[in-house]
This record gives sequence, C-alpha cells and structure tokens, in this order.
Amino acid sequence: MSKIIASAAIRGAHNLAKEAEEIYNKAVKAKGADCEVSFPNTGYFIPIIYSMTGIAVEKLSDFDEVFVIIKGLLPDFVDDEMWLPYLGPTLDAGMATLFAEEIIEACKYLVGPNPVDDFWLGAADDVIMRERGIQFVDGTAPGFAAIVGAAPDVETAVAIGRKLQERSLYVFMAASDKGTSFAEQLAEGGVQLGWETRLVPFGRGITSAIYALGFASRAALSFGGVQPGDYLRNLLYNKNRVFAFVMALGEVTDEWYATAAGAINYGFPTIADSDIPEILPTGVCTYEHVVSNIPHDKIVEKCIEVRGLKIKVSEIAIPVAYSPAFEGERIRKEDMHCEFGGNRTPAFEWFNTLDSSQVEDGRIEVIGPDVDTVEPGGQLPLGIVVEGTGRKMQSDFEPVLERQVHTLINEAQGVWHMGQRDINWARISKDAFKAGFRIEHFGHILHAMYHEKYSNIIDKVEVKLYTEEEQVVKLRDKVRAVYAERDKRLAGMTDETVDTFYSCTLCQSFAPDHVCVITPERSGLCGAYSWLDGKAAYEITPTGANQPIVKGAVIDGTLGQWEKVNEFISSTTQGKIAQMSAYSMITDPMTSCGCFECISAILPSTGGIMIVNREFTEMTPCGMKFSTLAGTVGGGNQTPGFIGHSRFYIGSKKFISAEGGIQRIVWMPAALKESMREVLIERAKEAGLNGEEFLDKIADETKAISEEEVLEFISGAGHPALEMDEMF
Repeated sequence: MSKIIASAAIRGAHNLAKEAEEIYNKAVKAKGADCEVSFPNTGYFIPIIYSMTGIAVEKLSDFDEVFVIIKGLLPDFVDDEMWLPYLGPTLDAGMATLFAEEIIEACKYLVGPNPVDDFWLGAADDVIMRERGIQFVDGTAPGFAAIVGAAPDVETAVAIGRKLQERSLYVFMAASDKGTSFAEQLAEGGVQLGWETRLVPFGRGITSAIYALGFASRAALSFGGVQPGDYLRNLLYNKNRVFAFVMALGEVTDEWYATAAGAINYGFPTIADSDIPEILPTGVCTYEHVVSNIPHDKIVEKCIEVRGLKIKVSEIAIPVAYSPAFEGERIRKEDMHCEFGGNRTPAFEWFNTLDSSQVEDGRIEVIGPDVDTVEPGGQLPLGIVVEGTGRKMQSDFEPVLERQVHTLINEAQGVWHMGQRDINWARISKDAFKAGFRIEHFGHILHAMYHEKYSNIIDKVEVKLYTEEEQVVKLRDKVRAVYAERDKRLAGMTDETVDTFYSCTLCQSFAPDHVCVITPERSGLCGAYSWLDGKAAYEITPTGANQPIVKGAVIDGTLGQWEKVNEFISSTTQGKIAQMSAYSMITDPMTSCGCFECISAILPSTGGIMIVNREFTEMTPCGMKFSTLAGTVGGGNQTPGFIGHSRFYIGSKKFISAEGGIQRIVWMPAALKESMREVLIERAKEAGLNGEEFLDKIADETKAISEEEVLEFISGAGHPALEMDEMF
C-alpha cells in the first residue's frame, strides 16, 4: 500500500476530527448539551454512526461517546515515511473520518452554515430515501457515483454528468476544486439538478460526502434488515448490494484521502483524474481500491469497470439521450416548445390488442400536424394508440402496458410526461425540438421499449399518433368506453375469484427474508404492483421476481392462510417465515422490506390501530416517527401488531379483516385521511356505519398526538373500536 495515501488519509482524519470537536464545542456552547440533534425528517438518527456503532444520537451530549470511538480509531502516526503493507490503519482512519464528518454536518444544522440552501440539498429525508431507494432495489438505478471536486471546465463536467445519467446512475456531488464544484459546473452548463434528475448536490465541502455514504447505510438498515451496530454486515451488504464508487476530480487533499479511505470500507473504490498513488491489489473492494490518472473521456467507463457494474444502455432511433435518469426532468413553460393534453388540449393514451394480421411491426404514423407547425410555447392535441399483438397477450395486460407509456416517454431527455388514460399531459422542450425531436419519436420510443421490456408477451407493435383535434376527440370518446369496461371487470375481482396469487421477491436483493404475496385485494406493499401487474410480469419474465402461487387448500379463511401459500413463503425465506396471514396484522402478519407506503400499528388502550404514511414526518401516537417504525417493521421482520402496506390496501375490503377491518382505524394523518375519504366512506357504509360520521370519529394530528389523547378523542366521539373485542 502507498505510504503517501496512508499518511495523507491519517493526517486528513486528524484534521477532520479536530474540526468536529471545534464545531461540537461551538454547538454545545450555543445550544446546550441536551439540545436535540438530527438530520431533518430522518429516523435513522445519525446514520453512519448509528449503523456502525449502534449509538442512537438524539442530543449533542450523545456525541461524547462517538468522540471516544474516533480517538480509538485514529492511528498515532502521520509520518510521510511510514509505510505499511496493509490497509488496516488507513481504513480505521477512514471510518473515524466519516464519524467526524457526520458530527460536523449535524452540528451545522444547529449553528450553521446550514447545509441546505437554494442550491445544496443536505441530507436526504426519509420520503426521498423510500422513493429513490426502491430504484436501487428494482434495478432502475444500478448504483451511484459520489463525485468530489470539479472537472477542468464546464463542458467536461456536462459530458461526464450526461454519461452517468445515460447509464441510469445517481450522481451525489460534494467538495470543490479551484473555487468551483462539479455541481456548480453542471448548473452553469444548463443541466437540471436535483433528485428528479439523479444529479444531487449535497454540499460544497468534503464533509458533505457523508450524505452519500449515509444514504448507503440507511439502505442497509431500511431494506436489508441490518441491525444497528452490526458494522461487518453493514459493510458487506454495501459491498455486495449497493454499487457505488468515488470519482475524484481535481487536487486530492488530505481530507479527500481520508474520506476516500472511509468509502473503501464500504467496498466503494476511488477513481481519480489526477496522478495520485494507486492501490491496485484487490481485497476490501471487489477489484482495485484506488485507480488514478484516468482521462476525462474514459473515466465513466473506468469507474463502472472497477466497481464491477453491469449496465445496459438503451439505444433508440431518437435525436436525444434516453435513460431512466431523465424521468424526473422538468420542463417549465418558458423552456417548452410544445405541450399536449393537461386540460389544455384533448388527449388520451390507449394500448389495444389486435390480431397479428392487423399489426405491422414498427409502423409509426403521425396523423395530423407535427410540432414544427406551432410556435414555441404552442399546443397540440395528442392521441397515442399503441396496437400490439402476441401469442401470450391477454386483455388483462392492456392497462398494465398502457401505464408504461408514462415511464417510457419520460425517459427521453427533453421530454416530460405525467398522467395516464385521458388525463395525460406531455411537453417537448425547446432544446429537444432543436435537436430534431418530433412527434414520430414518441412512436420510436414506444416501439423499441415495448419490445425490449415485454418481448415475452409482445410480438409486434404499431403506433398511431393523432394530432388533429376532431379526430382525437372522437377517438377519446371511444376509448373512454374501453376504460369504463376495464374498470368494471377489475372491480369484480376478489381473492376468492382467483385460484392463483403472485409473489414479489424483487426486494430480496435488499431484504433477503421478505416476500410479498400479491392478491387481487392486497397489492404489493410498495403500491407499485397489483395482482394484474404480477400476472403480467410473470408472463413477461417467467423466471423473474413475480411467481405464481397456487393457493391450495384453505387453512384459515378469516386470517387469509392457504396451504400452498405458506409452503411458498417458507421455501422462499429459507424457513425463516413459516406462515403468513393476508388479512391479519396480529397473527403471522406479512413481512416487509422497507418500501411500504404506509405502516399500521396497534394502539392497545384504544382497541384500534393508527396508520401513518411515509410523507408524514412528525411524531405518531405510538411514540415513534414513521422512520423509526420502519426500522421495526422492515428488513423482512414479522412483527405482530405492525404491518407495512400500500395505500390501496387501506381501501380494500380485506384490510385487516381478521381484526375487524377499517372499524379499527382510530388515528391517521389528516392528509392521508382526506386522500382516502371516498373509499373509506364506502367501506364504512358496507360495515353498517354512517360514512361521514365514521371519518369524523378518526383522530388525526390536529386532534391527538399521544395514545392517551387518541383514546380521549375517540371516547368523546363514540368510535366503534371501543365496543370491539381486544385485538390480542
């Protein structure tokens, strides 16, 4: 191992440890030792410290114990002449660095400078962690690049950033070089930054790099079931499941060396554009640890190679780049050349299955005027008709495939889309128009990507794009009748009307002991997979994460247990989970990974339950915030009295039906209650209650914060849960 790297990393670690002590003392003097400290709207305390040591830092004085650990990890020597043939002391210095940097960044939230401003984003909150973390689970985000420093110029920065986006990687940016940063260079080059575009500016200092590594630690805690303090499993989890690397651009300082040493602990190598000493033997990282002097036009490919990433880049015959990284790109009105739908013009989307003889594969027709007929900022109607055929196609797959129009179109650079059916809305940017993007390219995208993603069920795809208003309106009326018929058919599906459920083990890459069982009346807990989605996914990829589960004999119809389902659960979890109830949160509840939209938890004194959605970040009546609850429920745990689930499941007739269903709901956030108002009223009426009155009897954060306050409120309101049997 290079003595230069060792001595520089150790010096940098000492420097940052000293800086941490200074800002800590400043914070204690200004706020007091008992001042609460955290990264806002996160529930994993100070995540690297928490995941590695198990110390739950809640107030400033809790850092005292961490400083003892830092001092124990810091090697005494910082001599340039010191040479060791192994990484041990350098890795220890690196971990001490990460702890010190977390202390520095946490204290900045108290005494400044605030890590968050109009440009820098600081720590990712738990809502972002769920939304973005699931992309690392399902493979739409193969990994992340932690970029420190700056490229030699704006053009080079933009080229590197775009290459990383095209490969669907997240880019986490920190530190600066020669007075600027990579993030600032991208902004100067007109590139949109933020979580939506996967280009995330954490902070201008090197200490903000801990937000990237904290994201990795939180992934292990949230999705992987790694317990706080189990540092070895945490590090191995990240090495084997979170594919990340450090790209160092510019002069590498002692503090950069120290931070890179911390990243190496996770199995994340460093690739640099400067001529720094290399560490080429494998060991902690999958391949090399430090690789240097890489030209800018080769550095992205080299990073991917060294980290061992396998990335497929979609190539489509369109004049703009194409990648999931562009899915969150925004196109403001002033940047728009043309828009479609969005209540501005009539629009719709329809996937229609036809006989093979009626479909000419690859045929794309634009029927009506194109975007070059309107002035910048103009509008056109748009009817998108995708006609598909295949030997394995079924009419039930049509709505599943139709919903993909949103995702597939959105992944083109300079194109924005939202909504579905006849409430869709799309825009083409001025830059995309100048690059040559036209309406026909919607067809090229859909033809290519339906074949790439759904080749198991689709043999041929033809796309018709209507832009003449009278024809769009006429077709929309026809298509609305199709939508209504679909809804009627799907509404009639129940768990009893099918003999097969579908599994989803997509999250087992992050949570090995978890498996979702998806039924017509209980969607996947992430909300992204319905029973039809599972059925379609199995037809598309028979060996994939969604497998059919023949129900078999009923063991207990009230709980929702079936012989073959339990056998599948036991086999898929290697015997850890022997049985699962689809309709109970008390007896053998379904496990959770960490992707759930909501958590239900029992409030024993009330005879009922609370439901909290991920977007609600305040304290709940059970004494835990959502993120703390997530640590209890997630990671493949089966915890009686707690379940993770989708929003859809709340409105299901089977929602904890073994315990009495929605009549057990005594508290939920006001925003969630309002969003579920209509379906909750409908379910209440089915239970013989006055729907509006029942909703008013459910407490929210404006009425009650503690369990005692919930009990007081529902007692005064006469909530039906008070008359029900105890849940346990």
